[in-house]
Amino acid sequence: MAGRACGVAVCLLLAVGGIGGCATPAERRDDVRDTAAAFQAALGAGAYDRACAVLAPGTVEELESSAGSPCAEALRAESPVPGGAVRRTDVYGNQARAVLSTDTLFLSHFASGWKVVAAGCEPRPGQPYQCRIKGG
Repeated sequence: MAGRACGVAVCLLLAVGGIGGCATPAERRDDVRDTAAAFQAALGAGAYDRACAVLAPGTVEELESSAGSPCAEALRAESPVPGGAVRRTDVYGNQARAVLSTDTLFLSHFASGWKVVAAGCEPRPGQPYQCRIKGG
């Protein structure tokens, strides 16, 4: 009984700490899908400030540094095209991939939840994906 109580306490600490280690694989995939869909909806609405809120801190920093302007302006200038519906999500610990109709997003889990690390990614046979929007 003490072991179970300890396991529950550890699970609660992880959840409160933002690691989310106690979420089921299906819940983690759903969270990734929801984040990817929120990013796509923001792009589709031209709500670049909302899209920036879903980006990982390093990705925001890279966008702003490259463009010399705030994230929303930099994203608008980049003119990313929404990638459509989420077709599949793959979650590997704190990293994930969301395959959309015409795009692939890569995400990481932070204390504040899942964030888009890279977008506008195209597969290249035998090589890493080529992404238009990515962190440094």
